[in-house]
Amino acid sequence: MKYNRPFSIVMIAILVSSMLGACASPAATTAPAEPPAAATSPVSEPTTAVEPTTAVEPTTAAVPTTAGAAGTAPVPATGEKFTIGISNSFISSEYRTQMIQELNDVNAEYMQQGITNELVIESADTDVAGQIQQLQNLINKDVDAILVNPGDVSGLNATLEEAVNKGIVVLSVDQALNAEGVYSVGIDQKEWAKTSADWLAKKLGGKGDVVLIEGFPGHPANVARMSGVDEVFMNYPDINVLAKESGRWDEATGQQVMSNFLASFPNMTGYWTQDGMAIGALQAVMAANPATWPQGVGEGRCQYLQLWNEAMQTKPEFDSIAVANPPGVAATGLRIAVNMLMGKQVDPAKLGGEAMTQFVIPIPVIVTKDNFQEVFTTTCQDKPATYLLDGIMTDEEVQQFFQQ
Repeated sequence: MKYNRPFSIVMIAILVSSMLGACASPAATTAPAEPPAAATSPVSEPTTAVEPTTAVEPTTAAVPTTAGAAGTAPVPATGEKFTIGISNSFISSEYRTQMIQELNDVNAEYMQQGITNELVIESADTDVAGQIQQLQNLINKDVDAILVNPGDVSGLNATLEEAVNKGIVVLSVDQALNAEGVYSVGIDQKEWAKTSADWLAKKLGGKGDVVLIEGFPGHPANVARMSGVDEVFMNYPDINVLAKESGRWDEATGQQVMSNFLASFPNMTGYWTQDGMAIGALQAVMAANPATWPQGVGEGRCQYLQLWNEAMQTKPEFDSIAVANPPGVAATGLRIAVNMLMGKQVDPAKLGGEAMTQFVIPIPVIVTKDNFQEVFTTTCQDKPATYLLDGIMTDEEVQQFFQQ
């Protein structure tokens, strides 16, 4: 079944006979409304143990709670089940592994309620052409909704818009896109990056020589994040960016890039990076052990918090920041998609982002020295090192995005 434009059909048939008198008046039926078209302006990782302790206010929406039951979402009136497709173009990441697992977990809740079928998952390391093929496969399998974690800022737009035109609900998760009729679900990536960049600038006293390790150039999230970093550093003219290099969102690559930077710029005072590359970068600093460690930023992952704790054993003054990038935004997106398929009407006033077509999900936790011990000894106590600080909104919580 598809998510079609609103229609209302009323049929009244009155038959008058001298032999029989009968009348039938079928009830009017209404289909869910089509998502509004995206604006034309460009669009710029929650089991949460603690609230952010910085002065930054990530968003105005309610902070996601523990990943839990889907609530009391009604079963489709027709008795048919919805089929939801997933397109993911990058699998060499613990973030994406956690994301796919959580999508399956949340969908299992809806399957138990008779609302959805098993997910149709297209997931592989691939380029834009490969992800377009993933999307075409999902369209050809007649899915009702598609959740896509896009690998390019605009290369998928035509295919996504094709899906929308076929009546498929399309949500871009973790990255904001500017494709007509496509909604986005995720944190504000630009503000996410600005949070740690501003912390770093202040920690350096507003001056110093820094290096940047970015993700995949051209990837929507990376574009938004680096834009945020540039915006912050423009406010600190005495901060000099020595070099920028891609770590491909990979821990080992990030470590190698940082090792090269340490050799090339032995007097650097700081570095900004993101996601798993922060783990590799800190490992490189710890291995090189320069007389003065450059100040860096971290990642909201238990493995990074373990390194943070280890570093403090030899350098009690060690400080960092870890802003959670919750993989649970995708599972939250699945909840939103199910509600849309059930006919819930999105409240445009509750959307954000530059195109005002984004379900903006709050950053669940920001770790600083003020709350490090609490997060490290509670949230990470029973989690594997690969676990990213996370959270998923409940079905009840996502109702804030819909008309009441």
